[in-house]
Amino acid sequence: MAWLAYVGVRAIFAIMQMFPIDWNLRTARIIARIWPLVLPRHRQRALAHLCSAFPQRPMSDLSRLTDQCLASVTMFAVEVICLPRIISAETWSHYISLRNFDDALRLILGGKGVILVTAHYGSFELVGHLLACLGFKITAVMRPLDNAYLNRFIVDSRRTHGLTLLEKKGAMQDAEQLLADGALLGFIGDQDAGRKGIFVDFFRQPASTYKSIGLLALATGAPIVVGYARRLGQVAKYEVGVQRIIRKEEWEAQSDPLQWITQEYTAAIEAFVRQAPEQYLWIHRRWKSKPGQIRTKGKRIKGSAPDSPEVETPVKQVAKEPAA
Repeated sequence: MAWLAYVGVRAIFAIMQMFPIDWNLRTARIIARIWPLVLPRHRQRALAHLCSAFPQRPMSDLSRLTDQCLASVTMFAVEVICLPRIISAETWSHYISLRNFDDALRLILGGKGVILVTAHYGSFELVGHLLACLGFKITAVMRPLDNAYLNRFIVDSRRTHGLTLLEKKGAMQDAEQLLADGALLGFIGDQDAGRKGIFVDFFRQPASTYKSIGLLALATGAPIVVGYARRLGQVAKYEVGVQRIIRKEEWEAQSDPLQWITQEYTAAIEAFVRQAPEQYLWIHRRWKSKPGQIRTKGKRIKGSAPDSPEVETPVKQVAKEPAA
């Protein structure tokens, strides 16, 4: 089954490469309209998270954002396939504009290690691809895919385009050495870290967040650049920007620097998500873990908090409606 899934994905890759990317993006939006009819729980979860993050917004607005979120996810899948082929050192400026990038560029050109943090937002793989195609040495930390065939294919294709991937498990020692050698090290910083993570505020709710980014910064002194790749409209036009740069002298003045660093980059992620919330991956269970939650063999203990921020019955009823 894993091999058949791999063959299916490769076939889709081959077909999409035959058409202009804007055509494929239009097809992705059509698929997004069908998605909630096949898997309605994904739309329901995204709407529940949006209601929790934006409690003051009207339900009609949140329902519209939910449908746009599903469209964003399907467009991202197209971009993963098509963008590496069309964006190069010669063509990138036709598709990408830079925002607030000057200070980050000076750090990157300084020859010292820099930690790059983004989130499941917009076309987030574009940040690493852009830097790699411009000749910068960049390594992205990843969790291997469960499908070994697909994982090998993704890793090999990224290497072809200049991006090195480092498996998350046991990556700390290699990561420190990479930063010491002056590399750029990229992280997705908005994943649920379970009971071993640090809880920080994300949209006014406690979110378990990995310690690794903060620990690497403390161990190496490397600055943290929090940035994003955001779509501009419904065609292949993007803005790559920097939201926040966190520097050593800032965290050295804090009583709990690890907690402070983690909260700072999470707040920066929230800030750019608020600018275009429809491009965030709201189907991701960001608040799955709760402070004080005890689990055994994947089951929730009686009396512990639920997995995700649930909403009242009227919201659930709207969530079950088909996409507009």
